[in-house]
Amino acid sequence: MELILQIFGTLWYLLPLIILAGLFKSPWFKGLLGEFLINVMSQYRLPKETYHLFKNVTLPSEDTDNNSGTTQIDHIIVSRYGVFVVETKNMKGWIFGQANQKQWTQTIYKNKSRFQNPLHQNYKHVKTLENCLEIPLEAIHSIVVFVGDARFKTPMPDNVLYGGGYIGYIKSKQTALLTEEQVADITHTIETERLQPNRHTHRIHVKNINEAKKRLYADNNCPQCGGGMIKRTAKTGVNAGNQFWGCPSYPACKGTRNII
Repeated sequence: MELILQIFGTLWYLLPLIILAGLFKSPWFKGLLGEFLINVMSQYRLPKETYHLFKNVTLPSEDTDNNSGTTQIDHIIVSRYGVFVVETKNMKGWIFGQANQKQWTQTIYKNKSRFQNPLHQNYKHVKTLENCLEIPLEAIHSIVVFVGDARFKTPMPDNVLYGGGYIGYIKSKQTALLTEEQVADITHTIETERLQPNRHTHRIHVKNINEAKKRLYADNNCPQCGGGMIKRTAKTGVNAGNQFWGCPSYPACKGTRNII
């Protein structure tokens, strides 16, 4: 015990560095950094008199079953050329995906993982704004921006971009779709309808996400903990390559079900 205390007393200064290293690698920090980069590029490369930027916007919404919830949008940029809805992804590795696929693939060396098609994810944001702002869907532009060390390994739609490429995409839209009066009404509506960006709003949003997941997986719960299950692919053993339902809490919970 005394030896441990001596070591700690000598190397105590390393503890904050270890904590910071873990923080920088966390998904929360990566997401925060990605949003910060988009904020900076939007503010300095898009004229403020033409483009109005809103960041971290949480709006009330309803799902397909008319259940109340919330939608959190990374960035909304309002102009006469339309309302641009920006979804940010801070990822690394190779990215494979097509516009109509439900899930895309991220590959880092030999490790593969799947994530929700961000275009589908952003579609809910677009529909929420369409209902909230009462403007035609044609006046809303969906954009997905990847920041970080990601590289596209399949052809991507024009509205899926890397880094600052989204600025050029926005500026390429030169057909006026909204009047100045409509732009003023839209910016006012967003300001008045959005929930305050604070911890309370974040907790409500997380709660709504968890409840939506429970409804989605209500008929396919984990046999051990009761939580909603997700599709996984066996990597080793006689079932390598086969898919199965696995508990999202793995390894804390190891409940599984066969896919029928």
